[in-house]
Amino acid sequence: MSYDTVREPDPATADALVAERERQNDTLAMIASENHVSEAVMAAQSSELTNKYAEGYPGRRYYGGCEHADEVEQLAIDRAKELWGADYVNVQPHSGSQANMGVYLAMLDPGDRIFSLDLTHGGHLSHGHPKNFAGQVYEVEQYEIDPETGRLDFEAIREQAEAFDPDIIVSGFSAYPREVDWDAFQEIADAVGAYHMADIAHITGLVAAGVHDSPVGTADFVTGSTHKTIRAGRGGIIMADEEYGDAVDSAIIPGTQGGPLMHNIAGKAVGFAEALEPEFESYARQVVDNAAALGERLQEHGLSLVSGGTDTHLVLVDLRESHPDTTGKDAEEALEEVGIVLNANTVPGETRSPFDPSGIRIGTPGITTRGFDEEASREVADLIYRVVDDPDDDAVKATVSDRIDELTDEFPLYDRE
Repeated sequence: MSYDTVREPDPATADALVAERERQNDTLAMIASENHVSEAVMAAQSSELTNKYAEGYPGRRYYGGCEHADEVEQLAIDRAKELWGADYVNVQPHSGSQANMGVYLAMLDPGDRIFSLDLTHGGHLSHGHPKNFAGQVYEVEQYEIDPETGRLDFEAIREQAEAFDPDIIVSGFSAYPREVDWDAFQEIADAVGAYHMADIAHITGLVAAGVHDSPVGTADFVTGSTHKTIRAGRGGIIMADEEYGDAVDSAIIPGTQGGPLMHNIAGKAVGFAEALEPEFESYARQVVDNAAALGERLQEHGLSLVSGGTDTHLVLVDLRESHPDTTGKDAEEALEEVGIVLNANTVPGETRSPFDPSGIRIGTPGITTRGFDEEASREVADLIYRVVDDPDDDAVKATVSDRIDELTDEFPLYDRE
């Protein structure tokens, strides 16, 4: 992709875009919520649909001239239904958080009760954090991960739910490395008479490919992001039984959004088409295999993984036992210096500030898109450990940085500008 058309009117922005392309080419994206979309998805997202207002839904818009917008949005809807087996799909949310907001607004009244995982234990801001809209509009109580096992304790969750009597239970998480038992959550929701919303923002691609169990058909609502493991246009999605469709549609427009981002919906349509190809299942399985290989190698080096391993696209490392004087932020910053980009993260039983926590979260979707296999993932684990073990050693960081340069050349991403 060339930025020459940007450079003539705005060289400063063009320079920043070129630099970002080079940054992505030259580093390993290992933030678990990030991935690399195809050139086709990027082209769709920069299309003329960015010019079009299309408030409403296909066949029932408030503005004229929407015939092609209708076609693109319907393609995205139909492909999503095929990918996830959903009866009803809304592809207009601008993000996973706004998808969650749409469900809350559709089904809850202000002051109703949300029961969700605590942020420091792997939940998400939009599940009820007090600084987020959900925590300000609704009454929220949160369950936690068992700090000993690093896993969900469904007996404890059920007891807490029965005492709290929520209106909706939220499952699905942003830093939980194990497969989620959707049926167990549904049984708890049924027992307390609550709705069940499964947020699969991180694992949309794994669910679509069948390498993680699906909550579609079990939970009342399934929300997600469309730019993480599914590698489609950036935004959100809501799936549900058809009976909830009108309420959710109204909650999105006019409830929380105006004109949909039709260029992003075009990116969703293209990405969903790519995910329907047989190769995508192989990709998703490789994501999980790479995470397992990376996690096992980190354990061989003596690092402690929350829950003892992973079933998904991410590993969560608790540094307190092996490196008590190194914080997650220390590790994040040292690793970014050498070209490995991941994030500091809280861990169950966190004893430090969320801004300088005790763990790091490492994801494999981005490196798998580049073509990394288990052997390459194990080598990345070796490099991560070398830096984490001595984050202030400039010689170590120089050696690791050189190897990252070799790996990014060996597994190229986008064409150079």
